[in-house]
Amino acid sequence: MANTFKVVSHDVMPASSGTPEDLYTCPGSTTTIILGMVLANVHTSQVTVSVKLASDTSGGGRTATNTTTFLLKDAPLPVGSSLEILSGNKVVLETTDKIQIDCSVADKASVTMSIMEIT
Repeated sequence: MANTFKVVSHDVMPASSGTPEDLYTCPGSTTTIILGMVLANVHTSQVTVSVKLASDTSGGGRTATNTTTFLLKDAPLPVGSSLEILSGNKVVLETTDKIQIDCSVADKASVTMSIMEIT
């Protein structure tokens, strides 16, 4: 198994307000560990941001299929500020799982995510 550390970044997202945009999709035959994520407000006023884990994977002894859950929901992000989420915690993504970002104003959240892909 190979472990590859990567950074996933997007200068502004989502493309439209109220519609989550995919930041990252876990590739086939891969498990991904999210090591950290920073969201920054690049707007001239406060925005709210949400981060979702969209998953439809199942198996591994589970009796139910995963669903979409919030890692962060409508968190206020003041002008010129950033927010680190998952501080000290990790999130595991399985093949086809997605991280989605939503913001109250289109193209006003800047995102940086550190990950480790295990193939």
